[in-house]
Amino acid sequence: MIRLLLSDGHAPAREALRAGLVAAGGIEIVGEASHGDELLALPGTAAPTVVLLDLSLPGPDAFALLPALRGQYPQLRVLARGELSSEQYVARAFDLGSHGYVLKNAQMQELTHGLSAVAAGRPFLCSAIGLALLSRLYTGTPADGDAARLALGLSKREMEVLSLVAEGLTNAEIATKLFTSKRTVETHRQNIMDKTQTRNTAALIRLAAIQGLLPS
Repeated sequence: MIRLLLSDGHAPAREALRAGLVAAGGIEIVGEASHGDELLALPGTAAPTVVLLDLSLPGPDAFALLPALRGQYPQLRVLARGELSSEQYVARAFDLGSHGYVLKNAQMQELTHGLSAVAAGRPFLCSAIGLALLSRLYTGTPADGDAARLALGLSKREMEVLSLVAEGLTNAEIATKLFTSKRTVETHRQNIMDKTQTRNTAALIRLAAIQGLLPS
């Protein structure tokens, strides 16, 4: 029996997950979290064997949660669940302590298979990502920064700014790194948001992750 700590920041989605996982059998939900701080506090009392980690959970950044969870509870197994499929994003999750990665649109059967694999001490990668990586390997078509830039309608300098935003640099730090003014960086950021129809830094970082620009 897998003792599962379930996390999802969206209550209806969490309820649907709970129902599906309980119906699948072999899983006992021993705790639920809707916020990162709540998730960090629960394993000590709930004694789960596996945590299903929602990478978009409100609160501390998911990539800060992962090493914190592993540091506090080294025996805990982690299956990360996210919307992004870029290899850099997935690799970062594994590098920071996740034992598996599954997309949020995966079928319940694949999700339960992933939980079973992780609980048994095996790594797990959902089939959609695995097949995409395999296809890239055989076709020899790695991510192309220029192709991504052209598809987004960005200039080379705007693409540089987007990449540095993804690294977490402030406007002032980006200005220093690119030997330009803070005002110019602010203009570039606004142009990027206008061209990509994003509204804030979080959306920019999500875009950068999709385009494979997040630091590994």
